[in-house]
Amino acid sequence: MTDSLVPIDAETEDFAQQIADQIESFLIALKAIARESEGGAVISLLLLEVSQVLLAGARLGAQQDFTPVDQFQPDVGPDADLDALRHRLGELLGNLDTYSFVFDPYVPDVVESQLSDDLTSIAADLENGLRHYRSGRVFEALWWWQFSYVSSWGNLGGAALNALLSVVSHDRLDADDDHDAERVAIANQILADEAARAVVPGDVLPDENSAAAEASPR
Repeated sequence: MTDSLVPIDAETEDFAQQIADQIESFLIALKAIARESEGGAVISLLLLEVSQVLLAGARLGAQQDFTPVDQFQPDVGPDADLDALRHRLGELLGNLDTYSFVFDPYVPDVVESQLSDDLTSIAADLENGLRHYRSGRVFEALWWWQFSYVSSWGNLGGAALNALLSVVSHDRLDADDDHDAERVAIANQILADEAARAVVPGDVLPDENSAAAEASPR
């Protein structure tokens, strides 16, 4: 039996359309980011897009379990070739590409990975479900997006989001620390200059007789 023979209620159909729109928007944005000529805005843009697609994932995770119609996943053609996307993201991210994260917080083993690999893996999972959706297999698409969210791309997305946020935090907060240190140094210099101009306690002032003697004509 195919999805086309299974009735879909209006609520599920609207939900699937919303998720598909969010996922398609992420894929388009990710490819556009990879075409950036400079990496200056890449981190901020990735942070925004990953945050938004994780919202779609959270909505999938909060839903009842979707069940595919067919026992085996239907063939929807070859997987998208995303090697160029992975390579370009790696170039843009440079030394920020490699990062570490804990895959399972209840089994805290640190894993080293690359943002370019993880973002491309997320894109592959999402694109696979989108092909099912476009072919009219709505339940298959929802099942795949939900299953791959809880088993793979949700965790990778959360780790990538944390890494991207860490970069932004260091950039903002470290700059504030440097600015504060500069202001403290300026204030200390001002205080030192004022102290140098002040009369130091214990200095001996000339007495009146000496002053009178110096003032009297010879």
